[in-house]
Order: sequence, then structure tokens, then C-alpha cells
Amino acid sequence: MPYVNIKITNEGVTAEKKAALIKGVTRLLADELGKNPATTVVVIDEVDTDNWGIGGESVTVRRKDGR
Repeated sequence: MPYVNIKITNEGVTAEKKAALIKGVTRLLADELGKNPATTVVVIDEVDTDNWGIGGESVTVRRKDGR
């Protein structure tokens, strides 16, 4: 039973885009590794940009600086 955890920043990803991610990841595991789609679990965690850091700075700060 594959378990996939996708972590993204919570910057307006639509329900339709999340559904496409879930479907696409499930299909990829089935096609490439022969995993059963019925037992594949995909979880999407949305993280606030204040709670995601890169290079010692939050994503919020980096976005304000244009990075």
C-alpha cells in the first residue's frame, strides 16, 4: 500500500488542481511500479508560507523579496 505525502505552500491551489495531483500520482505509481490504485494513499498537506523556511528565511519573506 503506497503512501505519498505532498507538501505545498497554501497559496491558492484549487480543489481541482489537488484532485489532479492525487489522480496523477496514483496513476504514476500504477504505471511505473505496478501499484494497485485502490490501495494507494495520497495526502496533500498545505503549509502556511510563514511556517516554511528556505535558507534561513520564511517563504513569506522570500516572496516579498522576489525570490
